[in-house]
Amino acid sequence: MDLYTPTGIIEIIKDAGFTFSKQYGQNFLINEAVVEKIADAAVPENRSEPIGCVEIGPGIGSLTAKLAERFDKVVSIEIDKRLIPILEKTLCGKENVRVFNEDALKVDFKSMLEKEFCGMSVSVCANLPYYITSEVIMRLLESGAEFDSLVLMMQKEVAQRLAASPGQAEYGSVSAAVNYYASVKKLFDVQAGSFMPRPKVTSTVIRLSPYNGKKPVVPTDERLFLRVIRASFAQRRKTLLNSLESFFKGEFKREKLLEALNKAGIDPGVRGETLTLEKIKELSEALF
Repeated sequence: MDLYTPTGIIEIIKDAGFTFSKQYGQNFLINEAVVEKIADAAVPENRSEPIGCVEIGPGIGSLTAKLAERFDKVVSIEIDKRLIPILEKTLCGKENVRVFNEDALKVDFKSMLEKEFCGMSVSVCANLPYYITSEVIMRLLESGAEFDSLVLMMQKEVAQRLAASPGQAEYGSVSAAVNYYASVKKLFDVQAGSFMPRPKVTSTVIRLSPYNGKKPVVPTDERLFLRVIRASFAQRRKTLLNSLESFFKGEFKREKLLEALNKAGIDPGVRGETLTLEKIKELSEALF
């Protein structure tokens, strides 16, 4: 089957009576060179045998087919049940691929790795729907599953936020939270013409390299630390003190917040986007 031209894809989905869903943000890759490039990027640099891959959102299987050539086992998670019979046809003969009709936001990834991959080094590869990009990323990073890497395609602006550093305009709560779990590297952009239907934005492929137990900071109370991240960026136009006070209303009084900020050596009048992970950790320790 032709998975990489508009004509081929139209034929596949027409035969199945499939129509694109705005609900799932479906944009299928049709540029084979880009698909190859993404699949290559997903393979671990220091490859160990055997290796596995979790794919999120296979669509009609264009990327899945390339991943199956590079990994010993591929587990694909597709939420749209209408695509399952299509995938059964497009991936026919690829015995190392398993497709699950599930919602990636509800999957227990740690259990999946234990059950499906039996000690393999496992990477993640995904063309993420723009509307749930951050949620899926945090679900993966917070799952407790030890992934080798996550190679993810997303809207360019989201990728810029993930890769932003303290002090940059794009730096926010998702930047800080993701960088707590993994290092971020932008790989390459993908133009709208590489998709069907054509999106209105440029996409970017990034690689997240999880620290897996070697995080840059080690807070005493991780849950509080992550809440402080959210609190620091909850109201970006407010000073840090006011943003914290609004977020922790009824939990920490203003005097206690001021005391914690002073203890951490942070000016109460700054904005959250100036805080490094180390400073956020110091603040959460003071609050703890």
